[in-house]
Amino acid sequence: MFKYNVRGENIEVTAAIRSYVEKKVGKVEKYFNDVPEATAHVNLKTYSDKTAKVEVTIPLPYLVLRAEETSPDLYGSVDLVTDKLERQMRKYKTKINRRTRGSNAVVPPTLPGEEQESMEDEVNIVRTKRLSLKPMDSEEAVLQMDMLGHNFFIFEDADTNGTSIVYRRKDGKYGLIETE
Repeated sequence: MFKYNVRGENIEVTAAIRSYVEKKVGKVEKYFNDVPEATAHVNLKTYSDKTAKVEVTIPLPYLVLRAEETSPDLYGSVDLVTDKLERQMRKYKTKINRRTRGSNAVVPPTLPGEEQESMEDEVNIVRTKRLSLKPMDSEEAVLQMDMLGHNFFIFEDADTNGTSIVYRRKDGKYGLIETE
């Protein structure tokens, strides 16, 4: 059973809201044979333009489920996030089923609706690129990314000697991912 960490920004998390969130996000638990010990981090935000954003992150040992949705209604946003999480789980289960189809591994039972989505979600890699990573700092990597007109850039961090990625966020600012 999931544990829930429900936070509100510009909104008080009432017992009714908490109960609704736990009930809806709890639907994802049906995709597990034995429900792992996990904490569902739920962040509720309301904005001055009367919209509500719901972010859910569920870190699991083998994957991280994450979804966010914004709508004019808080409860509607919770519903949309739950739908998105369920689609992610169906997609993940479909991939696992495909990998184990030829082996002797035990395949989890398919869920209603998985067959239709399996054909739509097929990954089709159409191009492969090879590159050598040049040591540089993150500022130089952002300049390189902008010169190339890309949304991300992979480079070797000159300070840590590790592989890092800079990317352009939806808000126009930049993000940095550092590998361990």
